[in-house]
Amino acid sequence: MGFLKRFLKNVFHEGAPEATRHSSFEHLSEEELEAHLGVVRYGNFVLTEAVRPSYDLQVVPQQGFRHDVYHDEQSRTKVPVLMAAASTEVLFELFMELLDPLGDDVDVVLETSHHRDRNGHIDLYREHIDMPVLKSILWEFEDMLLNDGCTGLAVLNPRIPQEVQFDEHKMLIVYGRPLEPFERILAAHRVPCNEQLKFITEAEHVHSSHDSYCRRFEDLKLQLGMDGLYA
Repeated sequence: MGFLKRFLKNVFHEGAPEATRHSSFEHLSEEELEAHLGVVRYGNFVLTEAVRPSYDLQVVPQQGFRHDVYHDEQSRTKVPVLMAAASTEVLFELFMELLDPLGDDVDVVLETSHHRDRNGHIDLYREHIDMPVLKSILWEFEDMLLNDGCTGLAVLNPRIPQEVQFDEHKMLIVYGRPLEPFERILAAHRVPCNEQLKFITEAEHVHSSHDSYCRRFEDLKLQLGMDGLYA
């Protein structure tokens, strides 16, 4: 399988204090680890290949969404947020539908951590792309976007302003108001509201990538006409 070589990119929950980092993976045999990383189904929820939860299942993956608030320190404003997790069989189609309320002219941010030795990512920005053109390109790269734990994507309309993220963990995150159009799309895909929902990003987890996804990321970057970093 090669899980050990391609999977253990980031075992710890991002932002956890160094002194408190004790991994549930520390004392596993290679066979135990590969067995855990090979599990894709938790009840009715199916994970992509991009991420796996902790060995002790601090958070069990499940479908749903909850509301949150983003505090923008620079503007001193509070931005309403929807955070959602969806099973693989509906995930990408759901993401595509969540883009519709953003309008026909949007900006795109690609996030990559393929070449980073530490936690974090590099952002690349493309302004003013027609939504039908963007969707056509993204469908072409569906496999990589679903399964690469080193690639994330954000689509935004700064004139509204609203933003939809499809992050490295394959979570769906919506920023801005109104949120009702996005809530209706989630409901249509049978993604329930659960304000107590916990996501696997809120505990120890691991990311997966592959050299082929890194190459596909470069192809996607070229298709989107990106050649610079976003500060």
